[in-house]
Amino acid sequence: MHYLDFEKPLAEIEGKAEELRAMAAANEEVDIGDEAAALDRKAEAMLRDLYGKLTPWRKCQVARHPERPHCRDYIAQLFTEYTPLAGDRTFGEDNAVLGGLARFQDRPVVVIGHEKGHDTQTRLEHNFGMARPEGYRKAIRLMEMADRFGLPVITLIDTPGAYPGKGAEERGQSEAIARSTETCLQIGVPLVSLVIGEGGSGGAVAFATANRVAMLEHSVYSVISPEGCASILWKDAEKMREAAEALRLTAQDLKKLAVIDRIVDEPLGGAHRDPESTMASVAAALAAMLGQLETVSRKDLVAQRRQKFLDIGSKGLAA
Repeated sequence: MHYLDFEKPLAEIEGKAEELRAMAAANEEVDIGDEAAALDRKAEAMLRDLYGKLTPWRKCQVARHPERPHCRDYIAQLFTEYTPLAGDRTFGEDNAVLGGLARFQDRPVVVIGHEKGHDTQTRLEHNFGMARPEGYRKAIRLMEMADRFGLPVITLIDTPGAYPGKGAEERGQSEAIARSTETCLQIGVPLVSLVIGEGGSGGAVAFATANRVAMLEHSVYSVISPEGCASILWKDAEKMREAAEALRLTAQDLKKLAVIDRIVDEPLGGAHRDPESTMASVAAALAAMLGQLETVSRKDLVAQRRQKFLDIGSKGLAA
């Protein structure tokens, strides 16, 4: 398991417990079950303490955990008959954005999401989840198709932000993001979004301008990364902890600010420690959000979505 820097004391305890179990497996005469169990209890207590008081910066670290379930994992576990659709019909394919037709609990839907990749090769293939213009234009194509056939849209957000490269800018990155956001506001079908890791800037908003927006408990959602914010405000990226506090990027703060509608609980220690439990919680949350919208008329879906985003900023943390 990959441990974050603040989890190092926990890594030592869990490592000792694994060593004891390995010794017992190698020599049946060695009885150290009690010692291993005691270390397990100590590790669980430490885990509860660490995750019971995560700072915003530590939540950023958990949201970026390399073993956290990614979009591809959710699609594989929660959707059936997934048929990926590729290309924007203008320039090409963008592997940072996955999308296609699928069934969610036997209901036909369109699913779209950012994919970061799980190892060096796939991270390079998916550009670390940073979409180019063709990725957003592919999403527009899929949302318009969903609107045409009356299919609900589910979006899974996990991106540090839109790709800022020269080629992306030349092909109209900002225009593509704006058009994707506009399409979210215009389609007359239920649109629900879930931030599963990082929700970075306009690259996230382009998929998350939805009727219902939820976040996993330890995910983050902000206009800029803490490091970027610190570099601009203090000319020092090392002040990312202070920036994370100021950005109000946690699910808990954003729920108070009415930017999101729902927080999906994660297992103790984060989604990466128990992916199956996380999948079950996500499935229940998505089903509940879709259920709230299934009887809403096309006209009201558009009007409610528009009003939801016009109202953002009217509620403060003290409210």
